[in-house]
Amino acid sequence: MSNIPKIVILGAGYGGILTAQRLQKELNYNEADVTLVNRHDYHYITTHLHMPAAGTDSVENTRVPISKLIDEFKIDLVKSSVQEIRPHEKKVILEDGTLSYDYLVIALGGESETFGIPGMAEYAMTIRSINSVRLIRKHIEYQFALYKNERSPQDKINFVVGGAGFSGIEFVAELADRIPALCKEYDVDPNLVNVYNVEAAPTALPGFAPELVEYAMDVLRKKGVTFKIGVAIKECKPDGVVLATGEEIKAATVVWTGGIRGNHMIEAAGFETARGRVKVDEYLRAPGSDHIYVIGDNALMMNPEGRPYPPTAQIAMQQGVCCAHNIVTAIRGQQPKKFEFSNKGTVASLGKGEGIAVVGDKHMKGWRAAQLKKIVDMRYLFIIGGIPLVLKKGKFL
Repeated sequence: MSNIPKIVILGAGYGGILTAQRLQKELNYNEADVTLVNRHDYHYITTHLHMPAAGTDSVENTRVPISKLIDEFKIDLVKSSVQEIRPHEKKVILEDGTLSYDYLVIALGGESETFGIPGMAEYAMTIRSINSVRLIRKHIEYQFALYKNERSPQDKINFVVGGAGFSGIEFVAELADRIPALCKEYDVDPNLVNVYNVEAAPTALPGFAPELVEYAMDVLRKKGVTFKIGVAIKECKPDGVVLATGEEIKAATVVWTGGIRGNHMIEAAGFETARGRVKVDEYLRAPGSDHIYVIGDNALMMNPEGRPYPPTAQIAMQQGVCCAHNIVTAIRGQQPKKFEFSNKGTVASLGKGEGIAVVGDKHMKGWRAAQLKKIVDMRYLFIIGGIPLVLKKGKFL
């Protein structure tokens, strides 16, 4: 019976991949067994999914085989779905087996939060995975293909995007860029196509300075987007949405980007959660547990002002690095390191050649921000896959 500690990482998103990569770098030979569990054998770049969803880029450009990112001599990749986490037994139940662990990293990624809006879970589509993105893309094209066959000439093709946060705005921008080409391809009059972006909060893009928000909305209005800000969606139906004002927007396509919660399996495992997230300690551990770490969308962490950090790729990556370090120190009986988030800035893409960005106290908009977005994407590819991955994927991002 070997006494080598077993480390199990659930999920190969931003947090999980960085944890795995750092562990393979920092652990000595035979110091621990590391297993990475993921539903697919690829890692996808979530912050890029809005492009293939709108059809402005190919799905292939947003994913990387996990085997290219980890050393399979050092890390065992298990392609399976997690069914249940049993902390008291130190076990994880997969769809086709069971794994026991000494150290567990929960990095399962988030799920859509519909805030209990009737019909939203049933009738709206979400940009959450490669498969959901393929569906949205085909569905959008289908509306145009259908137009000349089944609709009367005065019918409109309406798209409703719920949520004007990051994902909503980036998706709407790509969709607006894509529509002229679709109109041309399917002989549809562009005046018959409408894109609505509905947001319950008083402003789009919370967290950005008002003048950047105004700039972003201007760019998108010029591309044909109609905003409804400060208006909640009351209900989602098979043929559109009903707003809190009573207005009904008929649409065959509703895409919901209005929120992310943690993962239902974490609640089911008995952890104390807030909207599916675990409030971790300063070392990224679950409360009352010195061997379970929770990172990324599954972790709830307060910033110095006492507000939760938004779940971004940037924070998940930094948590992955810190988490790996703390597991290695735990195995060696050394002092763990407190997690401190270092904000590298925020960039939102507004379609071709347009964007807004905040880096420190600098505000950027337009072409410069769009270039910065490319640099951010390249930097991520470099971190996980070095120069070869940058050369392979960089030109697409």
